[in-house]
Amino acid sequence: MPTIYQKQYQSMEIPLQYNANQVEQKWYDYWMQNDYFSSKPDHRTPYTIVIPPPNVTGILHMGHMLNNTIQDVLIRRARLQGKNACWVPGTDHASIATEAKVVAKLKAEGIDKNKLSRTEFLEHAWDWTHEYGGVILEQLKKLGCSCDWNRTKFTMDPDMSASVIKVFVDLYNKGLIYRGYRMVNWDPEAKTTLSEEEVEYVDQEGKLYYINYKIEGSSDTLTIATTRPETILGDTAICINPNDERFNHLKGKKAIVPICDRVIPIIEDDYVDMEFGTGCLKVTPAHDENDKTLGDKHQLEIIDIFNDDATLNSYGLHYEGKDRFDVRTLIVKELQSLDALFKVENHTNRVGISERTKAIIEPRLSDQWFLKMEDLAQPALKAVLEDETVKLFPKRFNNTYRHWMENIRDWNISRQLLWGQQIPAFYYGDGADDFVVAETIENALQLAKDKYTNPNLTEHDLKQDSDVLDTWFSSWLWPISVFDGINNPDNADINYYYPTNDLVTGPDILFFWVARMIVAGLEFKKEVPFENVYLTGLVRDKQRRKMSKSLGNSPDALKLIEEYGADGVRVGLLLSSAAGNDLLFDESLCNQGKGFANKIWNAFRLVNGWEVTDIEQPESSQIAISWYQSKFQSALTEIEDNYDKFRLSDALMTIYKLIWDDFCSWLLEMIKPAYQQPIDSKTLADVKAIFEENLKILHPFMPFLTEEIWQLMENRTADEALIIATYPEARKFDVKLISDFEILKEVVSGIRTIRKDKNISFKDAIDMAVINNDSFSSDYNSIIEKLGNVTAINEVNSAPDRALSFRVNSNEYFIPIAGSVNTEEEIEKLQAELTYTQGFLKSVQAKLSNDRFVNNAPAAVIDNERKKEADALAKIETISASLQNLK
Repeated sequence: MPTIYQKQYQSMEIPLQYNANQVEQKWYDYWMQNDYFSSKPDHRTPYTIVIPPPNVTGILHMGHMLNNTIQDVLIRRARLQGKNACWVPGTDHASIATEAKVVAKLKAEGIDKNKLSRTEFLEHAWDWTHEYGGVILEQLKKLGCSCDWNRTKFTMDPDMSASVIKVFVDLYNKGLIYRGYRMVNWDPEAKTTLSEEEVEYVDQEGKLYYINYKIEGSSDTLTIATTRPETILGDTAICINPNDERFNHLKGKKAIVPICDRVIPIIEDDYVDMEFGTGCLKVTPAHDENDKTLGDKHQLEIIDIFNDDATLNSYGLHYEGKDRFDVRTLIVKELQSLDALFKVENHTNRVGISERTKAIIEPRLSDQWFLKMEDLAQPALKAVLEDETVKLFPKRFNNTYRHWMENIRDWNISRQLLWGQQIPAFYYGDGADDFVVAETIENALQLAKDKYTNPNLTEHDLKQDSDVLDTWFSSWLWPISVFDGINNPDNADINYYYPTNDLVTGPDILFFWVARMIVAGLEFKKEVPFENVYLTGLVRDKQRRKMSKSLGNSPDALKLIEEYGADGVRVGLLLSSAAGNDLLFDESLCNQGKGFANKIWNAFRLVNGWEVTDIEQPESSQIAISWYQSKFQSALTEIEDNYDKFRLSDALMTIYKLIWDDFCSWLLEMIKPAYQQPIDSKTLADVKAIFEENLKILHPFMPFLTEEIWQLMENRTADEALIIATYPEARKFDVKLISDFEILKEVVSGIRTIRKDKNISFKDAIDMAVINNDSFSSDYNSIIEKLGNVTAINEVNSAPDRALSFRVNSNEYFIPIAGSVNTEEEIEKLQAELTYTQGFLKSVQAKLSNDRFVNNAPAAVIDNERKKEADALAKIETISASLQNLK
């Protein structure tokens, strides 16, 4: 039975042009209605991809477009190959980004987050998530992404959160998670800690301030150098190197901090570099990691001068409540007025910036939760670099992976936020160890009773840790938790789909996400989570700039789809030229993709419009069909090799050339019937079968166009849709036939060139002779005659008179021109061309005879000059032969 979509064309002509806007939603709805995207465990080989979950706050940008196009290409190919293709979609709760969005919304409504209870804030967060979150998944449908939407997961789903809590408890019980008072990276805008990997380090132009401190009981001073004069209010010591003779007179004395007049000790430690700065070091244990180490060693007081938003607290004296950078300006002026500022120099400083908010990081002492990573990292390091159970593409990222994993630090997994999985630690007293870790408060109560030996404890006596877990602590479980492999480790889904096959993501999260997923997979499933990791690059503009809103160089993804069609955009992205691992996006390539769609559509209309009759198949069509079948198989081998190497752009380009050049420009020209004449049924059946094979290999890249043509070619049932058709099988092919046709193409091009240059109409049949030195098979003459409108090809032993010639390999072809062109004008024209070519050859040979040039020029340049020489010699020979024939 025909589909409803075929019926609409039964009473009307197929449109002249392909209209993506009318076609794409129609076929996406059809695929969804027929449940082609869904996957359940069965007897087939699974092919599984888990989507890198975009932030629930996100909208579709060019990076998403590239990443998800690649994933869809891989999943559609696997589906055609008969595998049980499962692409799991979902979103990440993105603690910092989402909480910031919710806080901004509350602020706009006149609501202060700090006046809400945790429960009240989370109600607002869930309301926001339900209203705005997940938009990006709907946008991915416009791109054609064939995810199993029934499996859509969110990292804050109840079962996903339960997985995270279970893993935390498990790792704590193994002694791998601990609580420590440490110097951490504090984001004063998000008001939370960050792991070291979430901090970007950049060079900034700043100042180095030289400040004088008075010596207690003396008129002497000492000078320190600092980039952060505002932190002097937290100084608790001055440190000198005991071996620095310049400061022997300061040993055992005390200094006075300017402005606050705090008296602090002058301590000695060989940590101080005598060559750096003034040789005197201010020690601020609360605001510098190295200072904290010195402070612990010398038992110094710790004075934290900052609030959580990096304004100064009461230790900031009259600067209380002011921002740290405003205070820097003000405190410098005050130091000048006190005659305590010795000098100021320009200085380049390396500054840590929050990857998420771009705020400058503030080192801060805080109680935090950490995961020990050194032992966990070793199996993951071995899996990639030794066993290669996980392969990175491109392989050069192995070095990046090695660097991260060999220099791994304990992971700070706690965040001072409300949106996220709340840390399952429950406090029952004021002591540092008065807590228990459990999945539920009921379990926690029993543990607390046992630990505290107090049977009278109740749940009301327990207070849960207010921090939440780092978002990455949920997403590192993604390939396991989406199949409920933590809560139910032996369920049918996890046993069938895990480990997954391929992961497509960006190199910027190679450590944040990819490495940690490998760690988690080996720890909790004893298997790596995926076999291959394809690391895409950044999408840049033609000027190699990173796309951003501020530069105005990031196009609207949905508008691109509206203008060029999803298929056109997919092709445009994958045809964009590579710049290292990055892609230089050029919108004109989307137009090229749209043009490719129209080319294929026109080819379909041509084939579909032929009248068919039961006549004998011409020899030319039979040979042409055999050639294309071999050419297709040759291309298929190349395409599959590129897939294996994750060179999807190269695979697409091979398909593009096969269909545009070999199919449309050559095969259809070879087999099409004469004007207003019918085609034989055998050739039409063959070319339709070929067309269908073309659609199958193109479908992963251009799913909408290919399904539309596929459904129009025949009446198809739902079980015969292209999306679930059978991928072409590799077969042996005739290499000689392919190489012979390359010669044939050159012969036809030679004929067409002479026709064009001499203004000989294609409607006018011509004769042709050949000196067949190559023994080129006359079996191909029928095709040459058809494509060149040649009446006959005669083999001769010598050049005929009054004929133009061209050479293909060792064969020389002659086209008599008596009566077709003005012989005298042609001789004059050829003579001028010969003179020019001889002059060109002379200049090239002069270069090649110059020893200085030959000895110093790069090999590629010399090879290019030698090729010019060979081409010029061949051209001179051909022109001379033509002149001889004309005379």
